[in-house]
Amino acid sequence: MKPPARGAARLLSGAGLAAALLLPTAVPAQAAPPSRVPAADGKKGQELPGMPSALDPEAAEVVCTPASGEKAKKQDWSRQRLDLDRLHQHSTGAGVLVALIGTGVDPDASGLSGRVTAEGTAADDCVGHGTFLAGLIAGTGGDSPRLAGVAPGAKILALRGTDRRGQASPDLVVDAMRAATTARAAVIAVAVALPRQDAALSSAVAEARRTGAVVVAAATPDPPSRGGSDEVPSRTYWPAGEPGVLSVADMLPGGGRPDGSLPTGGVDLAAPGAGVVSGGPRGTGHYLGGGVPVATAYAAGAAAAVRAAHPDDSPDDVIRRLTATAYPADIPQLDAYAAVTTVLGDAAASVGDERAAEPVTVRDTAAADRATGRATHFVLLGSAAVLAVLWAGFALSRARSRGWRPAGAAGTAAAAGTAAE
Repeated sequence: MKPPARGAARLLSGAGLAAALLLPTAVPAQAAPPSRVPAADGKKGQELPGMPSALDPEAAEVVCTPASGEKAKKQDWSRQRLDLDRLHQHSTGAGVLVALIGTGVDPDASGLSGRVTAEGTAADDCVGHGTFLAGLIAGTGGDSPRLAGVAPGAKILALRGTDRRGQASPDLVVDAMRAATTARAAVIAVAVALPRQDAALSSAVAEARRTGAVVVAAATPDPPSRGGSDEVPSRTYWPAGEPGVLSVADMLPGGGRPDGSLPTGGVDLAAPGAGVVSGGPRGTGHYLGGGVPVATAYAAGAAAAVRAAHPDDSPDDVIRRLTATAYPADIPQLDAYAAVTTVLGDAAASVGDERAAEPVTVRDTAAADRATGRATHFVLLGSAAVLAVLWAGFALSRARSRGWRPAGAAGTAAAAGTAAE
């Protein structure tokens, strides 16, 4: 091969390699979904005050969470993810009693008035977290109906599992579990997670299940405010670790767990647990909340919707519905609409067979495909332009070396000069 041809080949090979390296990196950059947690009013990023899960235990004085002066203007991502607008056409959880064990619930809170039973200290929600969760389970949304809970037709039995600052107490959780069983609650949501198994709690959970309650519990407590979760070894928390209890963890819009989540095993279900909007015990404003208790509230609301739509289902059947109809993932992701509307087969059938027998809804990827196509065309056109520039430079260089004479003429002149010598 002549030297000029080798040089051209090297240039073409280099340009082709550059195009090959550019293509795989350019396409995903266009098609990758956003990872930012959506704000309450969508793209504008409206800011709402945060709802704490507990107050400072070391503060000299207990200062309750103040009323919010802000309101969300649009439905948040979590309700869209759970498809609550369609769910409510099939079930609102009407007639189902949900016992909520947490910081208490204000019976007169916006969207909950007339539908909450709370006695004694359970009616004093200084933290506000229990009222926030009750809104996600059974709130009507007040004057913002698109911010209703999963089962706005259900009733709430508020029970204290914490002190006034929101610190969990094993004795209070046991007492609350027994009170929920006595009240014949169809669903019991335990928004706290205890680090040690307790014989009295195990007995109370077993009794609740025997009387027909679906017990839904937080898989872990909220992570500590100081220090990373990598410093905490994986462990089981209670009562989520009890047999027959639906253990729930939180997830981000992309489906992953939030950074800093406490490690644990045996989680049955994941539900939205970041950037979630609900109300509080004081005023009519909204807050942003997140964490495993928020996900637990959503799962409990879904259980109430299932119990109303399928009153003959046993507690194990309800849990099976919630898990078998969930989106497949490392931790199955709650699909409240599917849990209510899907017709499941024989209980002995495998979950995989059940999901395969159901109609499959394919996610619309047209927009992503168009973006990918545009990125591909852009890279190919860019590569062609690079090749054109490199070839033009090579051609100009060769023409300059021939004194701007055509290639054939240059060869004739060189031969004539040789003959003359």
